[in-house]
Amino acid sequence: MKDDIWKRDEIDSPCQKICVIHPDARICIGCNRSLDEIARWSNMKPDERQDILAALPARTPLLRARRRGRAQKLSEKR
Repeated sequence: MKDDIWKRDEIDSPCQKICVIHPDARICIGCNRSLDEIARWSNMKPDERQDILAALPARTPLLRARRRGRAQKLSEKR
């Protein structure tokens, strides 16, 4: 199923429609953008968007550091 609602004549948004801000990294866990980048995206110039898109993959490790299960948290308390 193609989603035409978000289609525009500009650089595609990296939005994955998983809009949750990581509490420590302060970036969206779906697209890796900051709140400021998300808010300004439609007003950015194409070259600024390209720069952000190029930087997004390097942000992924910031999100993995927090992902731990309940068992890990319980063992840390001991």
